[in-house]
Amino acid sequence: MEKALLFDIKRYSINDGPGIRITLFMKGCPLHCVWCHNPEGISPKVQRLYTKKKCIGCQSCVENCPQHALTLTPDGIVCDKDRCIVCGKCAEVCPTLAIEMSGKEYTYDQLMAEIEKETEVMDTSQGGVTFCGGEPLMHPEFLLEMLRRCGRLDIHRTVDTTLYAVPKIVEEVAKETDLFLVDLKLMDRTKHHAYTGVYNDRILSNIRLIAELGKSFWIRIPLIHKLNATVENLSRTADFLASLPWKEKKVDLLPYHDIGRMKHDKLGTVYNPDNKPLDPPTEEEKELALRIFADRDITAGFGG
Repeated sequence: MEKALLFDIKRYSINDGPGIRITLFMKGCPLHCVWCHNPEGISPKVQRLYTKKKCIGCQSCVENCPQHALTLTPDGIVCDKDRCIVCGKCAEVCPTLAIEMSGKEYTYDQLMAEIEKETEVMDTSQGGVTFCGGEPLMHPEFLLEMLRRCGRLDIHRTVDTTLYAVPKIVEEVAKETDLFLVDLKLMDRTKHHAYTGVYNDRILSNIRLIAELGKSFWIRIPLIHKLNATVENLSRTADFLASLPWKEKKVDLLPYHDIGRMKHDKLGTVYNPDNKPLDPPTEEEKELALRIFADRDITAGFGG
């Protein structure tokens, strides 16, 4: 693979590893988390986004669509998805950026050029590059080559991942990675499947794998009221993590928010279509989480 599809490049990031970083968001994810805050990262293909409140009804997009897939209606621009070939001509002429395309191809050289623009900032802050998604492990060939190129320039390399991949890929990526940021949603495999679309057996075994390989990793947990912010789930999570040969013992707790709802609107998809109960954790649940991890000598704190 000589090209990869990215849906965002975030500069001056301070929440995706140590120091100030450049974070690269790769498209495609095998999980379909109900609460996903980057739903544009799930599909491995280019997607069209539409923000109705930005639309001024100029019809430039309608006139320039080669497939005649767009129509101006009282509800804004409507797209006939059977006709649309996601060519991006509509986004090119939209004067207000009401229409945008999510997904741009980069070669190795193009992406390295973007990374090297941030070298001075990364060096002075002891930062680096973070490969995120979506799920970067869905693109192992491209990811490995980028990690190797960054390694040759002594750039700190972080991979933000669900670890939902075959062990061989995890092992190969681990050789070229300085730090993993690992999502851990739920310990109950049935609930994990219900809320993410996959079972967690592979994820848990791969967390143990990178721990036994001696790799550095931080755990990230989206904390959700009555779902995983419970005594049972938090205790099982903490017991599992405490059983690992793990140097950092660092957990970032991320209180639930529904920012993904706005992105689903732009995609024309539905946030939490089954209306599963999703709420931020209470103060009591937050204190409970901190206490349970502290009891196992694991450092936990709250992120964004």
